[in-house]
Amino acid sequence: MAGLPTLLCYGRSPDRAIIVGRGLETGPSTERAWRARSETGPSPRRKGPAQAPGLWPVSRLCYAMAGLLTGPSSGAVRDRPEHETGPSTERRVELSVYAGKFLRVDLTEGTWHDESIGEEQVKKWLLGSGFAARLFYDEMDPLPDPLDPANPLLIFNGVLAGTFAPTGCRSSWCGRSPLTGIWNEANLGGHWGADLRFAGYDGLVITGRAEKPVYLWINGVDGTVELRDASHLWGKDYFETSDTLLTETDPRAQVSGIGPAGENLVKIAGVMSGPSHYVRAAARGGMGALLGSKNLKAIVVRGKERPQYPDPKAFRDEVKAQNTFIKENSVGMSNFGTAGGVIATEKFGDLPMRNWTLGSWDEAEKVSGQAIYDKYLVRHTYCHACPIGCGKEVEVVEGKYKTPRGEGVEYETIAGFAGMTRNDNAESVILANSLCNRYGLDTISTSSAIAFAMEAYERELIGPDDTGGVELRFGDPDAIIAMIEKITYRRDVGDALAEGVREAARRIGGGAETFAVHVKGMEVAYHDPRAFVSMAVNYATANRGGCHLEALSYWNGYGVHHSDLGYSETLPYHESNAEQAKLAYDYQNFMSVYNPLGLCKFIAKGLVGPERIAQIVNSALGWNWTADDVLTMGERLFQLKRLINLRLGVTAADDTLPKRLLAEPRPTGDAAGVLPDLEAMLPVYYRLRDWDENGAPRRSRLEQLGLV
Repeated sequence: MAGLPTLLCYGRSPDRAIIVGRGLETGPSTERAWRARSETGPSPRRKGPAQAPGLWPVSRLCYAMAGLLTGPSSGAVRDRPEHETGPSTERRVELSVYAGKFLRVDLTEGTWHDESIGEEQVKKWLLGSGFAARLFYDEMDPLPDPLDPANPLLIFNGVLAGTFAPTGCRSSWCGRSPLTGIWNEANLGGHWGADLRFAGYDGLVITGRAEKPVYLWINGVDGTVELRDASHLWGKDYFETSDTLLTETDPRAQVSGIGPAGENLVKIAGVMSGPSHYVRAAARGGMGALLGSKNLKAIVVRGKERPQYPDPKAFRDEVKAQNTFIKENSVGMSNFGTAGGVIATEKFGDLPMRNWTLGSWDEAEKVSGQAIYDKYLVRHTYCHACPIGCGKEVEVVEGKYKTPRGEGVEYETIAGFAGMTRNDNAESVILANSLCNRYGLDTISTSSAIAFAMEAYERELIGPDDTGGVELRFGDPDAIIAMIEKITYRRDVGDALAEGVREAARRIGGGAETFAVHVKGMEVAYHDPRAFVSMAVNYATANRGGCHLEALSYWNGYGVHHSDLGYSETLPYHESNAEQAKLAYDYQNFMSVYNPLGLCKFIAKGLVGPERIAQIVNSALGWNWTADDVLTMGERLFQLKRLINLRLGVTAADDTLPKRLLAEPRPTGDAAGVLPDLEAMLPVYYRLRDWDENGAPRRSRLEQLGLV
């Protein structure tokens, strides 16, 4: 019970020490800065244990201690006195690979301090969305609205982010989704996460609401942290915001922030990252609205520290071999990115069309990655440490849909702004993508909302008076462009669509909920579960709702085989049987380690299975993982997030799909007539997960995973 008195007093995990200070400075300068802050206002640590932000009242703490989670104890670790502002002296070899600390920011008070992350915590939860989920579970209050200032935004790099492990760049932006009300993790590539590590941090926990717009500037070169006024940026689009902040801070810094959609609390707003011509996104679940609710316009990072490895040569040799393997198996992704898959998805019946009602489309090739990049490609781009280079920059130099040089279109964006809306004008799709990046919108949910509105218009549930005069017809690219702006600024019917299709259907009424395609409030991603039925199981049970990335099990149908996961051949993907339920289960467990490790899931498409993941981890950290350890970790983290959702009100009744995907087959194409049978597959999945009839994990399974 070491550390229990601290736990009872403060509600912190017994294995987490706290380093308090005004900023990143160490020694006497920090102590002086802390005193200066305490003279002008109360510090978060001086408020007392019951009121301190992020700490639990004793009643909630006692509930937690009687509950499911007990963290690993690393001995008698105490809250450090305020004058101890330097880093913990207990440093292990892994802590030079990851930073071993995160920054906790209270925007209401305008204060921040460091908190350490122990080696045993990382071994049990990893970092990224794994550690974030553990922290969120420890501190969550299920009662406030997701946009309440008390709700935290947890941003954590994966363990290998900032290393030169293949694709070691990913950060997870986590918390309670404004769109769904349940757990959400939006994953970000690019270079921001690497620079956060270089600045000496693994993550941030942000609570409160600033009195006026601010941005957070973490300058790891000078060792300082600042909250700066962002009033002059409020109302500006993300492109202008990013370019301005690079001028104000450091031209080599990395920016992540929001556009007008996030400011307007649009619940399908994302967080954009990078300069205006190279934008990546933590897009899904409305995390941009979470930043907007906190008056936080952006987070800018710059660092100079680099990870240190137990055996640098062994790690370098391992990465070289893995990169060669990945490149050999990722040629299509390198050439055309995800957009190169449009032609194949249409052929397999996987591409959704006309709000999920049609089965085939002869015009798909016109909007494919092959066609777009043949004509509009500027250059290929790479995230930090990426051997694939799936990113593309494009430019439309003239014409009605002229688009400045910027990030190219992904498969999901084409599927939405072309397939879902029945639009075969490639240049308009490029512009729609650019506008979503500029305004800060998730292209999946935005295009889904527009396709939903087009069907509502067609059914005469809404009309020109609702759309501001826009003739909202399928196949009209001008209507699509107009609706993107209306959603961003909540104008006309755009105000309802800004809430996502679940709430928009409720407001519109007239049976609109029958064609609002979402799971648990999140618009379903654009891989049709009627084409690959394992995805029906995944969508129904995925922790953030209608997310394809939690399993990606449809890859098996396309011939991506992981023999070390037990799949060396393609399974019959139209048959709703136990094999397909297990396929979803196994791939969910496997995919659940990627965000916590900070690796891109596209290397799995390059045939990196659990064994290769273990090899990468072991060479970087000096661990002794096996492929089984990878999958056990994945299941532990998946079940942890399920526990969060159960506390937020999710039950077995929510593990389902909309009627359109369960009862309305595609009329033509390769998947014509196929419907997933969840009644056959879901009980098998529940047995594999060891969930009871309410969808809750049984205690014996949680004990096995170290969750009780």
